Amino acid sequence: MTIHKTKCIHKGGMAFDAEINNHIIRMDTTPAGGGEDSGPTPKPLLLASLSGCSGMNTIKILNKMRIPFKDFSVDAEAVLRDEDPRVYTSIKLTYHVNLDIENKDKFEKALLLALEKYCSIYAMLVQVVPITYEVIYTYSEINSEKQEVDVH
Repeated sequence: MTIHKTKCIHKGGMAFDAEINNHIIRMDTTPAGGGEDSGPTPKPLLLASLSGCSGMNTIKILNKMRIPFKDFSVDAEAVLRDEDPRVYTSIKLTYHVNLDIENKDKFEKALLLALEKYCSIYAMLVQVVPITYEVIYTYSEINSEKQEVDVH
């Protein structure tokens, strides 16, 4: 069993520095929320963790499959409910990747495996909030690039 530990140190106002594995991440809130906007708020950091986790696992699988790609990124968007606690009611992930068109099915396989088997953040969140995703493919071809969107 592995145990993860973090420490959040109050830095004044509403700001906290999170110490995570010898890294510091500043969290704060907006002036309207009583902060100074010196760092992201916690909920978007959760989205970034989901994006990073699913992206890293996808890349790991693509590398094992020897599938070349470039310009890979993940966008996350979530809807907050209006009443407290202001939790996410839905999350949408958008994956952007440039690869050869013949590798599209292999990319889909790698992404599904990353999401459904290896990304622990996805595994935790999908139990409490619906998560959808789409992939925006850019295919490099001689003298042109073509784009295609797959929604899931």
